[in-house]
Amino acid sequence: MALLQISEPGGSDEKVSHKVSIGIDLGTTNSLVATVKENSAQTIKDEDGSDILPSVVQFHADNSVTVGHEALNTACENAENTIFSSKRFIGRNISELEQISGSFPYIITQDGESVPIINTVAGPKTASEVSAEILKSLYDRAKKCFACDIHGAIITVPAYFDDAQRQATKDSAKLAGINVYRLLNEPTAAAIAYGLNELEDKLVAVFDLGGGTFDISILRIHEGVFEVLATGGDASLGGDDFDRSIAEWTLTKSSFNNKLTPNDYRTLMLAAKGAKEKLTMEKSAFVDFITKKKNNITRKEFEKLITPLIEKILLVCKKTLLDADFKPIDMDDVVLVGGATRIPCIQKSVHEFFGVKPLSNIDPDRVVAIGAATHANVLAGNAHATEMLLLDVTPLSLGVETMGGIVEKIVHRNTTIPVEKTQQFTTYKDGQTAMSIHVVQGEREMVSDCRSLAKFELRDIPPLTAGAARIAVTYQVDADGLLNVKAYEESKGVEANVEVKPSFGLTDAQITSMIKDSNKYADTDMLKRSLQEKKVEASRTLEAIKSALLQDGDQLLSGKERENIDQCIAALESTKENDNSKKITTAIEILEKETEFYVERRMNASIKKAVEGRNIDEFKS
Repeated sequence: MALLQISEPGGSDEKVSHKVSIGIDLGTTNSLVATVKENSAQTIKDEDGSDILPSVVQFHADNSVTVGHEALNTACENAENTIFSSKRFIGRNISELEQISGSFPYIITQDGESVPIINTVAGPKTASEVSAEILKSLYDRAKKCFACDIHGAIITVPAYFDDAQRQATKDSAKLAGINVYRLLNEPTAAAIAYGLNELEDKLVAVFDLGGGTFDISILRIHEGVFEVLATGGDASLGGDDFDRSIAEWTLTKSSFNNKLTPNDYRTLMLAAKGAKEKLTMEKSAFVDFITKKKNNITRKEFEKLITPLIEKILLVCKKTLLDADFKPIDMDDVVLVGGATRIPCIQKSVHEFFGVKPLSNIDPDRVVAIGAATHANVLAGNAHATEMLLLDVTPLSLGVETMGGIVEKIVHRNTTIPVEKTQQFTTYKDGQTAMSIHVVQGEREMVSDCRSLAKFELRDIPPLTAGAARIAVTYQVDADGLLNVKAYEESKGVEANVEVKPSFGLTDAQITSMIKDSNKYADTDMLKRSLQEKKVEASRTLEAIKSALLQDGDQLLSGKERENIDQCIAALESTKENDNSKKITTAIEILEKETEFYVERRMNASIKKAVEGRNIDEFKS
């Protein structure tokens, strides 16, 4: 029996079935929340009529918290307790913060797991806790607009966020009490906002330059299917760095040699930000800082200051296109996202690089939130799911460590997600009842050159001979890019799994370096892998021969025969310690040839034992 939904004659069932959903753009500099009303996505404004919420959180001694404009307006008087750009810290460890350009006016320490802790007057705070306050403020704003509960939300993240950064973002949402449908890559959200799913088989580059991060994604869009072909970026490069360039220029021009206090630092950065925004529309601007000399910076001087940063951005674009096997001129459209794309020389550089005028008719500050709200409306069930399909990719390969410290890649870089892949493995030794599963991330062939994500053990494996057990290892990456690994022994049915939730992630510099090194050392890595595989093969051969000799070597071999085999064993043991793959191969072949007759005798003895004392009729079918 089925349930029927009943409505009044002539009435609409829209109110009954409609689920309120929101899209949140959790930005480094500014954040927004949007929803779909009357089939149109629009940002939600606060009581003062502003839809943009500065991503600034201020903590107070009485444990109260102020967020957004209020925190920004008093930042210079309480800099040590006013947190800017928390998105730059999220999912990172303490050592990685040192690689992020610039300093911060607050004290950062670490907990027992290397998670960065910001010390405030209200106690220690993690980046996830700071981001949670921003999300909570946006969520509360949205709740005031509706008379019913909010069913769920999509939160956007940079496309190049790794597993740790994505998980930390989800943790922030959990702290804020938000039901998250999924995390959505910011460039994909922007493409949705432009309605590019209506295009006929086109290639689109989404150029996303925000306050703290830069992302470039190459999408193929056809009949509502969004397929991310490649993604790249720099998680510590954005408008904040342009501000810092102006700030450093100001200190140099004014010969300001005093040590900056936290309040001085915040005052300087806000002055630099104001000058940058003014230079978007005007030819020059004053940097109003606490010096006797007023510093006037021209747009030309500003463009010269940020030229190295623009070159760095375009280099990322070039590498990402190379990954997707395309050239800049292959792009049908380029979408601009992020407030920093308002800078004239950025727009000019993008135009010249791709050879096509970029799309910027939707406000670059709002486009991501609008796209997120549009897709959230689909996931809430208010629009047909067939209208849109998002296919993102993994930024780095995921693999498992095998004998000899070799990486066996299971999910390759730029594989479309969600994805589930299974590979068969087996035991190394006779009677082995446990196996260690080491999950790694990276492009190199050896574990030592990749990043460790997690380790777990599969126990209670049946004690079979080496190579007899069948272990299925499954890697499952969900739509948010989060990884779950399962190991399953097929004959007995035992299994173990781990959800990879590292406490910190890779910096973009590390990701870029890993990809670069994989190309640079490709030949060397393959030689290393080949050598290690030969050493593992040698060890397994020796293990098998020695095990056999212990069982029946004295019964089946003469003294001279045993002596010859022992000499070959010693030769292989000595040779496998050398780094010469050919010599190891030769030594294995010699040992195998020398033991051929022994293997045959063992086989005959085994058959003889099996049929001894039995009638031939027993073997008839």
